[in-house]
Amino acid sequence: MKKSYALDPRVRKLGLSFSPAGRASFWLWAPNAQQVTLNVGSHALPLSAAAGGYWYKEDFAIDRGDTYTVELHVEEEVKLRPDPASLAILRREGNLHSIAFDPLLYHWNDHSWKGPALSEYIIYELHVGTFSHEGTFEGIVSRLGYLKQLGITAIELMPIGQFPGERNWGYDGVFPFAAQDSYGAGAALQHFVDACHANEIAVVLDVVYNHFGPEDNFLSDFGPYFTDNYHTPWGQAVNFDDKGADGVRDFFIENALMWFRDFHIDALRLDAIHAIKDFSAVHFLEELRIQVDALSKITGKENFLIIESDLNDNRYINPAEKGGVGMDAQWIDEFHHSLRVSAGQEQLGYYGDFSGVEDLARAYNDAYVYQGQFSRVRGRRFGRPAKDNPGSQFIVFSQNHDQVGNRMRGERSSGLVSAGLQRVMAGAVLLSPFIPLLFMGEEYAERQPFPFFVSFRDAMLIESVRSGRRAEFKDFVAEEMPDPQHADTFLSAKLNWKLSVQPPHSAMLAYYRELIHLRKSNVLLSDLNRTSLQARPIENHKALQLSRWNDHQRLEILMNFGPADMPFALGQGAGEVILDSTLVQWGGMHFMTNQIVNQQIIVPSESIIVITYDAI
Repeated sequence: MKKSYALDPRVRKLGLSFSPAGRASFWLWAPNAQQVTLNVGSHALPLSAAAGGYWYKEDFAIDRGDTYTVELHVEEEVKLRPDPASLAILRREGNLHSIAFDPLLYHWNDHSWKGPALSEYIIYELHVGTFSHEGTFEGIVSRLGYLKQLGITAIELMPIGQFPGERNWGYDGVFPFAAQDSYGAGAALQHFVDACHANEIAVVLDVVYNHFGPEDNFLSDFGPYFTDNYHTPWGQAVNFDDKGADGVRDFFIENALMWFRDFHIDALRLDAIHAIKDFSAVHFLEELRIQVDALSKITGKENFLIIESDLNDNRYINPAEKGGVGMDAQWIDEFHHSLRVSAGQEQLGYYGDFSGVEDLARAYNDAYVYQGQFSRVRGRRFGRPAKDNPGSQFIVFSQNHDQVGNRMRGERSSGLVSAGLQRVMAGAVLLSPFIPLLFMGEEYAERQPFPFFVSFRDAMLIESVRSGRRAEFKDFVAEEMPDPQHADTFLSAKLNWKLSVQPPHSAMLAYYRELIHLRKSNVLLSDLNRTSLQARPIENHKALQLSRWNDHQRLEILMNFGPADMPFALGQGAGEVILDSTLVQWGGMHFMTNQIVNQQIIVPSESIIVITYDAI
């Protein structure tokens, strides 16, 4: 009987791995091959066939740092390929080689680290290549003190899986087990995570399991990684439920377990799970949940699975005992869209489904704006209610990589709306009953754009990317588009850190710090209970009232997105203003906080005011 491959949460079995004694083993899924050889320098090591299309060799010698390739004999053709599960990649004379990297060599200092509860996450999303001048993991480490002082409790890295060239958002990766070499590769990633934990900051890693990049993609030589049964915006769908799908599912589960176990990542953000097409009885995400939970039982550390989903279907975030898939949380684009329209965003493209403060109130009250009603943009009824899901299962933002980069020129909010509206939008996110996410630089009103960029080699592919971007923005502005391939487009996205200490940017930074401090220090704001709140649009004004309460306190959060001051009649009780975004110290025009007079307050244009009461 042939030897079998089996997932084991305790160790990474797929690809090349080392024992504590330094001996190596290698497992490869290549059901298309009739013969497989592992080439290490001048040595050719034949692999043995195992059940299910796997090949293996165990207990052999290879030095850490050596390069190796896989020789596939498929029908009458011989192909030299890198290991699909490589932990490091080297390009030499135009050819790709795998590097023998051992993640177990790193000596961790975070043995007592457990990480914050998901409800305590205040997420800072960043792109490694543009966050710092260095464009590396070490470049982030040098600013961890800044992020801790800001109040950030979790950093979310855009995808770091090895991609072609040195410039990419990360969603064109083809080696999901290898940390991008231009960022510092695997050992530098481990040091970065260790340093984050030393600063009491969790790490969320954005992973892409719904597609692979188009360049250096040799996966089809190994096996049926793709299926023609479905199509995605990126072409062929990854095979999660067609013939041969077991090997594909194991590939991604091994990947997730590796990030948690060997790199001490705290949470994964799974990109666009609506493009994971799976009609199996047990969805891939359910199987992933089971395996991650098995790892958590071994390590004693909870690992979170966060999804990006365009489905408005809470079954994905409901636990298995309620018939759900068991994901911990999801991004909510609808909150963003409603907020942006409230702040004056034109109702073009997908914004056409959102009316502004009316829908923003729905987002606060119901999480999903569309819960089964007709969507004009989609041309059908869409969504379902998410009544019983707590606020800790929803991540909201006024900006993120998609929503900035989805603009043709990658303009940030600082280049689109006034400073007053930026402060209102920040308050709308950070004082919400959901998990807030900031996009790098927004806290000091960074002016540099974040356009889309790549560094492909193939001329036809480069032109295809350019023409695809032009077509994508036909409903938006008609102006010259930055060339995604040009190095200047990438360089234009680098943060200008000098701004953070210069007025008025330093005042915006102080305001963000105050908002985050208020969220952490106020019991009502740190409690993500969605049942004790009510949001309502204010008639005849572009404004919204968000009420939050418990047995001891009530908060009234008044947001005025409009161009005119708004008188607002308050209820009974002695209230105190604890935040006024119009103060000079935050970059506003007022030296004194607006006062409550005869149970009425004037909410200035483009401002947010927070009032506290001792009881309901």
